[in-house]
Amino acid sequence: MLQLVAVLYVFLLSIELLGGTFKLLGKDFAVGLIQTTSNPFTGLLIGIVATSLVQSSSTVTSIVVGLVAGGGLTIPGAVPIIMGANIGTSVTNTIVALGHMARPQEFQRAFAGATVHDFFNLCAVVVFLPLEISTGFLHRSAEWAEQLLLGQGSVTFHSPIKMVVKPAAKLLEDGALALTGGLKVVAAVLLIVASLALLFLSLHLLVRIMKRLILGRVEVLMHRFVFRHALAGLAAGTLITVLVQSSSVTTSLTIPLLAAGFVTVEQIFPVVLGANIGTTVTALLASLVTGSTAALTVALCHLFFNIYGILLFYPLRRIPIGAAKGLGRLVTRSRLYAVAYVLLVFFFVPLGLIFFTR
Repeated sequence: MLQLVAVLYVFLLSIELLGGTFKLLGKDFAVGLIQTTSNPFTGLLIGIVATSLVQSSSTVTSIVVGLVAGGGLTIPGAVPIIMGANIGTSVTNTIVALGHMARPQEFQRAFAGATVHDFFNLCAVVVFLPLEISTGFLHRSAEWAEQLLLGQGSVTFHSPIKMVVKPAAKLLEDGALALTGGLKVVAAVLLIVASLALLFLSLHLLVRIMKRLILGRVEVLMHRFVFRHALAGLAAGTLITVLVQSSSVTTSLTIPLLAAGFVTVEQIFPVVLGANIGTTVTALLASLVTGSTAALTVALCHLFFNIYGILLFYPLRRIPIGAAKGLGRLVTRSRLYAVAYVLLVFFFVPLGLIFFTR
């Protein structure tokens, strides 16, 4: 538990440091960064690739929250990146499913179960990204919720978490400025590298610690209770993801059960949806440390995006489930289809499109 508290502090410190660092770089840098993501489609692709590379939507959304708090991103510019992170995070359990390639029947079930997460996120983006671009309904909903939480017309809120981590962040900023002889740009680059390193390290350790604490109990819980009712699966997926701070861990837990034939794709689908909600807690936690209402609004956008997706596609679950099962049957014909799917959907196609849409 002491390790958990220490790692959580380092995580919060990395977010505070990241937000403060971008303020050091000045207005011109912020404007340039905003312009690079002014195309929402490019922002979506950046979110997919970044999350696929680091295999953690929590990391990417936390970085986005820090950028918004530091003035490096606008809320409309951040929302597509958040949506892309939702797609990119599903690469982990898809890769886990590749471990069953040697046994065709297991592989079919495992790959279908892994990619139902992909198809749900893709369907949600196809519907809600155009709506967000044309109406701004998602970030307007989040702004309404933020005002409801913090009071109408409030500009900032005083975060107790910020009070705890701010002194350490200020000490590191002053140290970097002293080390670089007062050169703000060089100091900012050093601090960005340091904050990202702390962020990656803390999230990695956070997942490892939470695995040791609860995952043994989680497996028993999933076998006995989770798959019996959709609401139980949704609640369990949310809770497990909140506790382990990783939707990838939650969804990957279901793959061996699917491969063995203990559960069906229909049974694990609510767990996947719950994992999508649970993973938003990291961004909400990160937003609290910034003391920025804009950062809180972005974190709420992530939450609302997943809630709206569930409200729409759980009743229409035959679409993502049917697509995933069809892909599962396809990859049993040739294992190369599975490898090509992972490389194309999560890496090559997004990177190529980013290059052509810049």
